[in-house]
Amino acid sequence: MQRILSNQLPAHVGATVRLAGWVHRRRLLKSVAFLIVRDAAGLAQVVVAAPDVRAQVEALTEETVVEVVGTVVANPTAPAGVEVVEPTVRPLGPPAVPPPFDLYRPVLTASLPTQLDHAPTALRHPTRSAALRISAAAVAGFRATLDRRRFVEVHTPKVVGSSTESGANVFALDWFGRPAYLAQSPQFYKQLMVGVFERVYEVGPVFRAEPHDTVRHLAQYTSLDVELGFVTDHRDVMTVLRDTLAGMLASVVDRAGGALDTLGVTVPEVPAEIPAVHFADALTIAGAPADEPDLAPAHERALGEWARTEHGSDFLFVTGYPMAKRPFYTHPDPARPAYSNGFDLLFRGMELVTGGQRLHRYADYLAALAARGEAVEPYAGYVEAFRHGMPPHGGFAIGLERFVARLTGAANVREVTAFPRDLHRLTP
Repeated sequence: MQRILSNQLPAHVGATVRLAGWVHRRRLLKSVAFLIVRDAAGLAQVVVAAPDVRAQVEALTEETVVEVVGTVVANPTAPAGVEVVEPTVRPLGPPAVPPPFDLYRPVLTASLPTQLDHAPTALRHPTRSAALRISAAAVAGFRATLDRRRFVEVHTPKVVGSSTESGANVFALDWFGRPAYLAQSPQFYKQLMVGVFERVYEVGPVFRAEPHDTVRHLAQYTSLDVELGFVTDHRDVMTVLRDTLAGMLASVVDRAGGALDTLGVTVPEVPAEIPAVHFADALTIAGAPADEPDLAPAHERALGEWARTEHGSDFLFVTGYPMAKRPFYTHPDPARPAYSNGFDLLFRGMELVTGGQRLHRYADYLAALAARGEAVEPYAGYVEAFRHGMPPHGGFAIGLERFVARLTGAANVREVTAFPRDLHRLTP
């Protein structure tokens, strides 16, 4: 008999079926016992009346893996309006050792450190797994949206030979006796691949050895990177980003509706044109000094409130960041060279995306490095490609975990990360 999932039970009323999953909860009443079985699709209620089967159920522990064969009957008070009666129950493994928290409760009450210490079991809780389902749906939407726009998915090295790209601290390692580093991003490689495919994207891990210990930072996170050629300026990149976000959120609604319901999340609308303010104006709106070189988290929050009040938008572009705060490969604003053709996208008052137009002429790279007092040699393999013809191009990168945290309202990015890596955690 082929196994079915819990959400398929309503289509099998009157039939004998086989379920398999985890013992989510047992309710042992005087005349009857209820066995709640959890599988990848949800919960199924099994009604146990036979004394021998009840004795089996009484001996089970929560999280033991079992197989149930029984008849499906309608019951409006049961999950999905059906339940399984006259069952046989067969353990598919030894009795499970109960985890240090109750997974059957609506809210996982254990502290976040305890959840992370026991992540393989904590992630089974519907609220934790729901966030990961939303994450998976968002990535599917990211890929699908870009595939429809003739982008090509690429896969670039995560071990590199120099610690150069953004000034961020890097993780050093030994590469057959030579120094090497975990990649801070695929930035250089995705630019070079524009010279091959014109439009590329990548989904992959990036590593930042920055000693942050905040609710919004991880040392390893998943970056959704995009780069496209033949742009006029950064505004073309912003248009692609807007459409990509809309596609991601549409995919979340389509593929993870149950997870959204579990978490009580309403997906925001992406405006047809996301409001944008120049960095200089953003400082005024946020009440920051006019000579501030960057936006602090408090400034971002103020701008998020302004965008919601003035434009009814959860999203806001801040454009024209000072060149002094942007990587050397960023294209300056031709009309205001002290500012860049770069941008950040704020989502509910927090930076979610950084992007912009890049330099594309070899001579401009030489000049940019010289202006910053940096030698060309560490960048030689990257800069050399620009001698051989590169189109005007630009791109962006979305931090997946931060996106999901903002969407779900999680207080800490670790709540939506399966096995987070940060300043303190390398296990499990």
